[in-house]
Amino acid sequence: MNIRTASLTELVEAARSGDNRAVGRLLTLVERGSAAAEEVAALTHPLRGNAHVVGITGAPGSGKSTLVGRLLAGWCQRGLRPAVLAIDPSSPISGGAILGDRIRMDDVIPEGTFVRSMATRGHQGGLALAVPGAVRVLDAAGFSPIVIETVGVGQVEVDVVAAADTAVVVATPGMGDAVQANKAGLLEVADLFVVNKADRPGAADVRRDLELMLDLAHVTGADTDDSGVYFRPQILMVTATTGTGVAEVIDGIADHLKHLTASGRLADRRAHRVKAEVRSRAHAALEQQLRHSMQSDAATAALEKAINSNFSPVDAARKIVQKITGD
Repeated sequence: MNIRTASLTELVEAARSGDNRAVGRLLTLVERGSAAAEEVAALTHPLRGNAHVVGITGAPGSGKSTLVGRLLAGWCQRGLRPAVLAIDPSSPISGGAILGDRIRMDDVIPEGTFVRSMATRGHQGGLALAVPGAVRVLDAAGFSPIVIETVGVGQVEVDVVAAADTAVVVATPGMGDAVQANKAGLLEVADLFVVNKADRPGAADVRRDLELMLDLAHVTGADTDDSGVYFRPQILMVTATTGTGVAEVIDGIADHLKHLTASGRLADRRAHRVKAEVRSRAHAALEQQLRHSMQSDAATAALEKAINSNFSPVDAARKIVQKITGD
């Protein structure tokens, strides 16, 4: 089959039969957006729901990519078919992914594992807007687990949770990661902590700090959700460069999935994922409409009045919104 001339329905069927070229083509269409991406979403949405989606986040230099490579090898040894979406910073020139994460994984990923780098394209928080659609494609193609590895620019990213069943936060000694995780709100959303580079001095201190913060969250009740169910995140010590402790991480991720399934929380997580995508897409559509409306004569007049008279910015904004909504 000619991948470039195949219909979208044919591409989806080919992807489901194990054709990775078809998977790559579908992911390209999703990442580009437009009407083709919307049709891919319509075709793959009914086929979703079988994959365990794992988000992995952490500060730059924490060894996320090396850890992910080791996890892929471990999952393959257990007979699973994993895939990775590595969310990379966008090139300021081309807008494409810089591919740094994929390069760092090349030495440790097993042959046949599907790895795709996606550009953030300036999206705040490091998650590309196309990620939910890409996860659907990989899910429909039979991959599981599906790993979303975030770029980790600035503080560790909380929004990875919106696209994952299980959130893994990677910390390292000497970087103040435990404190940063607390400041970023990750104590409330992390399902598993991995202290990487555990062979280095200070690793035990990171574990202690995380334990103390989890204890405090439990005392204050900040860790209990609406159902009253509490799953205390494990804190696992790992040296990803040698593979030490990686098997325990795989077990920990599997344990969390069992908890989600047994408690009924898996359906809640996935419903949250759909709601987050709907909000994100609605926001993008409204923003595009706003950009268009800002070029209208009414918006131009409202802006000029706000600049040159006592017509306040609040009134100008209200006037432009009324133009969009028709109220």
